Amino acid sequence: MNTLNELKCTFPARSENESFARTMVCAFASQLDPTVEDLADLRTAVSEAVTNSIVHAYRGREPGLIAVTVRLLPEGVIYIRIADKGCGIADIAQAMTPLYSSAPAEERAGLGFTVMQSFTDKLTVTSRFGHGTTVTMRKKMQHGTEQATGSRG
Repeated sequence: MNTLNELKCTFPARSENESFARTMVCAFASQLDPTVEDLADLRTAVSEAVTNSIVHAYRGREPGLIAVTVRLLPEGVIYIRIADKGCGIADIAQAMTPLYSSAPAEERAGLGFTVMQSFTDKLTVTSRFGHGTTVTMRKKMQHGTEQATGSRG
């Protein structure tokens, strides 16, 4: 993977760190001169991925860590990897089904993966039950100057 630049960060899986994660990723992505719309999409996707780790990964256990890796790739593509070492997902296909939630008593909407898919170009989820989950996302960022001239596709 030809990387133009990379950022790695690890932080406790605490709800107050979700806003830090999305801000960090968007600030790093700003090197690509993205459109406001692309930054908003990225912010939403990262927020969902980190929130899933915070809410589901360490349920009933001492909160662990979330590791975020962000890479700027050629042609304006951003790669984001969000990983935890929590409980893992027993059935990824079921977990990615819209409206499914492993915490229905908490009135969760069950749309986290659906939101991540709709705001990125590629979403991959890998998990090992009892050992953690990794979400990777890719998004081609449009340049802010392209949007201003109407060449956004």
